[in-house]
Amino acid sequence: MGALELPDLGLGVGLRAAHAREILRARPALGFLELLTENHLGEDPRRRALTDELAAAYPVFLHGVSLNIGSVDPLDRAYLREVAALAARSHARIVSDHLCWTGVGGENGHDLYPLPYTEAVLRHVSERVAIAQDLLGRWIAIENPSTYLRFRSCAMSEPEFLARLCEQTGCALLLDVNNVYVGAANGGLDPAEYLAALPADCVAQIHLAGHSRVRGRLIDTHAAPVAGPVWELFASAVQHFGLVSTMVEWDAAIPPFDALYAEVMKAAPIRAAFATSGRRAA
Repeated sequence: MGALELPDLGLGVGLRAAHAREILRARPALGFLELLTENHLGEDPRRRALTDELAAAYPVFLHGVSLNIGSVDPLDRAYLREVAALAARSHARIVSDHLCWTGVGGENGHDLYPLPYTEAVLRHVSERVAIAQDLLGRWIAIENPSTYLRFRSCAMSEPEFLARLCEQTGCALLLDVNNVYVGAANGGLDPAEYLAALPADCVAQIHLAGHSRVRGRLIDTHAAPVAGPVWELFASAVQHFGLVSTMVEWDAAIPPFDALYAEVMKAAPIRAAFATSGRRAA
């Protein structure tokens, strides 16, 4: 199934443990829940029961941090088999991870490290995405990273790299609008040009999140409300890509669920304005 065939499920949230029971009790009006893949792997019966209960209540997306797609280490086939089993059990609509590497030599650095955008790296990542998709039996969505530097060896822009990756592998893009804004601000670039450089049919999901300013740079902290300029950029993204499933991530200084729900609902009038106009930007 290609990204264009995936229906827009509306607005969702990234599930965090502090909110799980409240969501199951109150059943707020959400189109989907995004689960952190690694939090739902394993054979612990209580964890499995919670996953099954969540998947019975809402459509589920899986979002991981362990694919290590840019590393030179062999892909972790045991991990991919676990993810495939979890996706099947939860009827996951999307399985996603990040354009990055997270470890080498069998050591996990517990961070999302950047890649140089070169022809050789594109071939390397494309080969690994193709293998991962074969092992999972489905296409995956790759998220654009937050960036704080640019390698001198880069031969292409990030959106060009992502567009070619999608074209060569059939994978989709998980567009993190906050990451686009953060990277553009740190690099002195135009975030609108970034969006315009991506094919209109490659985006399967959108992430929104908050950032912080630290020593003059923007940092993707997921610890604050979505900033005004990011909402403006989201409106531009909707005009370019149309309506796709959209959610808010909040990972630090996590607020009560009502505050998180109110934050994601700010996307509703932006989406409604597009639905009323019924057309994408040229």
